[in-house]
Formats: sequence, C-alpha cells, structure tokens
Amino acid sequence: MKRKLISAIGIAGMMVSIAACGGGGGGSDKGGADAKELTVWLTVDAQNNWPQLVKAADAAVKKKHPGLKINHEYYGWPDKNAKLDAVLATDKAPDVVEMGNTEMLGYMVKGAFAPLDPAKFDNSDAWLDGLKASVTYEDKTYGVPYYAGGRVANWRGDIAASVGVKTPPKTYKELTAALDKIQKKEGGKFNAWYQPTRDWYAAMSFVYDAGGAIATESGGQWKASLSSPESLKGLGEFKKVVDSYMHGDKTKDESDRYIVYGQGKSAMIFAAAWEGATAEDPKNDKTGKLKGKLENFVMPGPSGKNMPVFLGGSDLAVPVKSDAQDLAAEWINAYTGSSGQKGLMAKGNLPNNKTDLATLKNDPATAVPATAAESNWFVPMAPGWGQVEKAQILQTMLQSIGTGKKSVEAAAKDADAAIDKVINTK
Repeated sequence: MKRKLISAIGIAGMMVSIAACGGGGGGSDKGGADAKELTVWLTVDAQNNWPQLVKAADAAVKKKHPGLKINHEYYGWPDKNAKLDAVLATDKAPDVVEMGNTEMLGYMVKGAFAPLDPAKFDNSDAWLDGLKASVTYEDKTYGVPYYAGGRVANWRGDIAASVGVKTPPKTYKELTAALDKIQKKEGGKFNAWYQPTRDWYAAMSFVYDAGGAIATESGGQWKASLSSPESLKGLGEFKKVVDSYMHGDKTKDESDRYIVYGQGKSAMIFAAAWEGATAEDPKNDKTGKLKGKLENFVMPGPSGKNMPVFLGGSDLAVPVKSDAQDLAAEWINAYTGSSGQKGLMAKGNLPNNKTDLATLKNDPATAVPATAAESNWFVPMAPGWGQVEKAQILQTMLQSIGTGKKSVEAAAKDADAAIDKVINTK
C-alpha cells in the first residue's frame, strides 16, 4: 500500500487560496460546533472493507448532535489528491479527509490542514511513533493516525526445509546462514532473497538499524546524514544483501515484487505484510505450488534487534477551510477511537496505537506483523522532503550502489549533497 508524497510544487497553486483565508485553522470562527452538515472524504478501502465502522461513527456523532447530516464521498488512491487540490482552492472543502501518511507532510507545510488537540483523541498518548511523526509538523498536530501497515520478512518454507532449516530465523546470522545454503543449492540465477535495489524502504531500514538516519534536524535546520559512519554501515550491509542474494535486474524498484515472487525463482522477500499472501494468490502464483508454503516472520536486523520497519498507513485530517472543525474532530475520534480500532484490527489492519498493538502479539495470526511494527521509522518531517522524494534521490543512490556504478561512500556523499539542496525549502 505505497502512497507517494505529493510535492510542494504540485499543490502550490491551490495553497494561494488557503493563504488568502488566513491559514490559522482551529479558531472559534471555524469551530462549527453548531454546523448542520459534515462532509467526510475516505478512500474506497473503507467503503469496500469496513463500511459498518463508518456507520457506527456516524451514529455516535448524530446521537450527540440530532439532525446532523453526514455526507460521505469515496475516492481511489490514484485520483484522490488531484480532486482534493482542486476543491481546496474553493470554498467547498470537505471537513474530514483521508490521507496516506506520506502524503501529509506537503499539505502540512503549506498550511492546508487545521491544527488539532491530541488530547481530544483516544490513545493519542500511545500512537505508534512512525504514525505520530506523520501527523506532526513544527511541534503541532495536524492529523490523527487511522491505521497502519507494516513490513515483514516472508520466505518459502519448503525451500528452507530443503536445506535443513525447519523454522524461520530469529537472528540475522541465522538468516544469512540459511540464505547462503539456499543460494548454493539453487544456483547463481536464483534469488535467495529477492531485494529490489531501488527499494529505499528496505534500504533505509538497514540504515536505521545501524543507528543512522536519512537526515537529522538541529536548530530548525535539516541536514542529510547518509554519509555518517552509522548510515554507511547500514548501506554497506544492504549492498551485501543485493550482491549475495539478488540476481535479478538491479535497476528495478519494489512495485511488482509480489509478482516476481510468485514466479517461483526467489526464496525470500522483505516487504509489506500483504505481499506474501498476494504472491500465492492463484492469479500470481505461476508455480501453482506456493499456497501454504510461504511464511511471514519478523525481520531480524544486523544490530541484533528486530529490524526497524517503515510504517505505511492512513491519517485523517481536517482542512483549514472546513467550517465544522470541532464536529470533524468528533467524527474522527468516533471513527479512530477505541471501538473503531478494534473493528479495524478485525479486518486485518494494524492499529494506530501501542496499547492495541500489544494485544495482537498474543494471537499467532497477527503476532508477526504486530511484533515487527513495534520497531519503526518514518521519513524526515522536513519542509523539503517532498522534493527529495520527487527527485528520487534515494532510489538513484541505491541503484548506483547496487549496480556498482559508485561505491557506497561516493553514492551516499552525492545523495547527501542533493538532499541538502532542497530539504529545508518550503
């Protein structure tokens, strides 16, 4: 469930109108506690998979505000932001809008969303760190985490068993020992670990596991740190994985990883938790033999701890132009609060908070993704991060490393220079 960050450039025109209306948000003139109508924009995920949770939130808010009309509009991910940008340039903004968590930053930087009081939302003191980061900008909260999606390791249990490994590894040393055996047995054209070189979500997990970071902030200024000793150590370990176990096209990204995995020429992936199950779906399983043979496990890190993973997912925000901001916040809490989280977990999602996440660790069906999500990271919440993503600086660096075009040190140095040019630019 990968959501690309909309660049600041793409929404600049729409923000001119927002700036003209003051941009403060959350003030008494915009509270709208007595509003008679509320408009909520969600993606089709809610419409198709948990419509009863939407109805329950509506009912809870309407009980407190008799006569309130709640309108719902549903959008697909590819076209949602274009529609949102267009409507935010008018006076007909929705009151609640769902955002992919990596989409939030560009809108927060430009003042599109109203600040919210975290104390008004259930479990806000226990929000998952990566999700909390996604709704926080310059020490203010501009959204509420909705649900999360993590990353896990997944491998062919049958292939592992063929080299004498009967259970998933608990340590990185055990993992690489097993992969070495698999690679030797299957030969040089086989991917013991199919790891697309341009997959920066996986690569940066190695960086954060080693104690590094993409960029760090000091005194209000961000500076790239991929050339730090810690980051270089993580990038070096990522290169070892690509060199040792990835024998496919080293210019690819992760967008079709589950399709490649389903072709049966790979033994393992480190991916979003849904990718293994999707690979073994009959329409993707080209071997016809994957069903029941794929196993998820918590990815161990070279550091000796669980690998920190990037948390994807969704947030809910209140546009600054909403005339019913107080009611919008009430609806969000009714939807994402304690009862809503239980409903979302029942549908296979990870919750937005550590308290509920801990309960999933006791269920064998959810223990792996829940445990993996406990250690997580998120992108630098810097004003120019959207430009970093748009320029694909990390992907370019990783491809240079994976193909051998540049050394790890040279590629990281060049990436740092490119990041520093834009990361502090609004």
